[in-house]
Amino acid sequence: MSRAVLSLGSNLGDRLAHLRSAVSAFGDDVLLVSGVYETPPWGDQDQPAYLNAVLLAEDPAATPRDWLERARAAERVAGRTRDPRRRFGPRTLDVDVIAVWADDEPVVSDDPELTLPHPRAHLRAFVLRPWIDIQPYGRLPGHGWLTDLLNTGPVAADALDLRPRPDLAIESTA
Repeated sequence: MSRAVLSLGSNLGDRLAHLRSAVSAFGDDVLLVSGVYETPPWGDQDQPAYLNAVLLAEDPAATPRDWLERARAAERVAGRTRDPRRRFGPRTLDVDVIAVWADDEPVVSDDPELTLPHPRAHLRAFVLRPWIDIQPYGRLPGHGWLTDLLNTGPVAADALDLRPRPDLAIESTA
């Protein structure tokens, strides 16, 4: 059994539609989707605000590389282009594989293309806060409880800048 936590972000075009397209790309494998948060840009401050969310997906046959390929495919569908000069620049859609579990054991990888758990997830309130929505007692492998990570250190100040957007639903309520 393979489970993955994926972070979704968009700050160009129809941001909500891009998040919805990412959730759709994972189809029936999606178990839970967080609420939507509006967040200031991280890293490169000269860009529009982001909409962020997190999803939990499960696919018995998926490898960590499969999760990465599915994330990249969702980005391509949303028209994502990568500018090597702006690592943290604006994007239609960013889908990051944050953590993967195989048979309930966390996967650890130092592959430069897919480091697991994500090497900066513990520093990103826009990942931790939405993740807490769907797993209030969740843990980031190698770093600890999500709530502890969010409420201490440098992330705590960033958490104050996150704005819940209950008016924006990713999944249909019909």
